[in-house]
Amino acid sequence: MTNPAISADFRERLDAIINLHKDREGPLLPILHDIQHEWGFVPEESEPVIAQALGMTRAEVHGVVSFYHDFRDHPSGRHVLRLCRAEACQSMGADALADQVRAALGIDFHETTPDGRLTLEPVFCLGLCACAPSAQMGDKLVGRANLAKVQRLVTEAGA
Repeated sequence: MTNPAISADFRERLDAIINLHKDREGPLLPILHDIQHEWGFVPEESEPVIAQALGMTRAEVHGVVSFYHDFRDHPSGRHVLRLCRAEACQSMGADALADQVRAALGIDFHETTPDGRLTLEPVFCLGLCACAPSAQMGDKLVGRANLAKVQRLVTEAGA
């Protein structure tokens, strides 16, 4: 059953992405990555279509989208700044850092700056536990993050 709210162009591109990967072993992650690359996030309307094509439930697809911090279920700015919220980072000052970054940017988690350049997202573990707290912008990771390092990261990214 197709969702009547899905435009023909959206459905055509979605089907092309699904068909590109559906016969691979473990097709869900490559499909989700391509969808996010195409639209900047994984639209909710795509989940039941993916589920049907892969013989999964919508809940299974949504569970993967919501579990992995690489996937967003909402539009974001051109750049995404991720601050680790895991326990190791919290024990090393991540809460204070998050407060400082939110104040400096004027946005909260899951929000985008008014100019659309930067979205702030929480993540739960960037794998830099030994040098917590940590942050990420694109492919660049920063350990022992503080406000100055995060601001430099944002500036270098052009956000």
